[in-house]
Amino acid sequence: MSASTPETEPTAAPQAALARVVGVPGAVLMGLGSILGTGIFVSIGIAAGIVGPWVVLAVALAAVVALFNGLSSARLAASHPVSGGTYEYGYRYLNPTLGFSAGWMFLCAKSASAATAALGFAGYALINFGITDDRARVALAVGVVVGLTAIVAGGIQRSNRANTIIVLVTLGSLIVFVIAGLPSAVSGFSGQFTAWDGDSLEPSSLLHATALMFVAYTGYGRIATLGEEIREPSRSIPRAIVVTLIVSMALYVAVSFVAVGSLGAGPLADATQAAAAPLELAARGFGRTSVAWLIALGGVTAMLGVLLNLLLGLSRVVLAMARRGDMPSGLAVVSAPHSSPRRAVIGTGVLIAAITLVGSVKLAWSFSAFSVLVYYALTNLAALRLPADARGHTRWIPGLGLISCLGLAFWVEPMIWATGLGLIAVGLVWHTIGQRYRARAGT
Repeated sequence: MSASTPETEPTAAPQAALARVVGVPGAVLMGLGSILGTGIFVSIGIAAGIVGPWVVLAVALAAVVALFNGLSSARLAASHPVSGGTYEYGYRYLNPTLGFSAGWMFLCAKSASAATAALGFAGYALINFGITDDRARVALAVGVVVGLTAIVAGGIQRSNRANTIIVLVTLGSLIVFVIAGLPSAVSGFSGQFTAWDGDSLEPSSLLHATALMFVAYTGYGRIATLGEEIREPSRSIPRAIVVTLIVSMALYVAVSFVAVGSLGAGPLADATQAAAAPLELAARGFGRTSVAWLIALGGVTAMLGVLLNLLLGLSRVVLAMARRGDMPSGLAVVSAPHSSPRRAVIGTGVLIAAITLVGSVKLAWSFSAFSVLVYYALTNLAALRLPADARGHTRWIPGLGLISCLGLAFWVEPMIWATGLGLIAVGLVWHTIGQRYRARAGT
């Protein structure tokens, strides 16, 4: 396959550009708002049910894979700072088919992640009122998708202000959780291995859990997909991605250690299945009711942050795809006065709400894991095609990222990756039909 060049890649007619209004602190908060959410408040319980107390190791391994991908994303975004992320990088450095596949898988993966965040929000919001009914959780999840879609449609500056408040509350609640639970976790963590099937560790289970936890870190990609709205992108984007990853890695390892050590892997998994609120149950065991309430509040704000940032990122990928004709051209409109792609935002919100109706946290997150691993495999492949002066580091970093992503993608359940491959095929059929239509129309 030959790489597309800027001169030969397919482009749509010129469209209105988004305003560059986000600096490094705002970009870091956007990244943290995307990362500190579903992964730590919900999916850690899913992974604990697969690999037990070894989930802490899965979290650490996922962080290493995320670091490879983060460095590749940072270089690509600095070299080509436009909305769309790997969708645009695929078109520029690979070819149109792989570029489209990246955008398509991003929409699939992150729409499922957004639905998981909405369901997680509803779980943490309702549990303190003793409500665990599935219908109530789904109804509240759909309602919050509608509300945040309205906020995001109002533009990046309004979204940025809301995100700052959300992230600060989430960070505070997680830090209190770690401090309050650390004494019991230190004394009880080693005993969790004996309680988990005789201290057994299956490599396949570890890889499966690592694949699920990898998704938890991928919020840094939101910084790249917002590249058209970040000031001084060649300097700001790499810095923001690295800072975001360092903070989130440290916090994820600490929280997973405390959660497993204080509550146990089995109860953590059961709490996720029953109400999608495992950390809240762990916090109840600390003997301080205020901590449990605070972590419930943090869970609510975290899910709001993830959902808000996913709406931002997804809508920008839809905008980029619509500009090229890979999505209906009407979605490429940027509305004044807030420089917002409102139609793309609304379309994204409708898609997320539809997936939320499925109501299964584990199913949505597992599908997201496969799709996002394929997406970041293409990110690393594109990074391998960067010129040496733009790549800024040796080829082994994107190479290891590519191998890690492809290797982990097929450790999720066979039904999940088979469904993912089927959706890729559906997307490519859509892409082929669209190309032929545009060719006949003379575009």
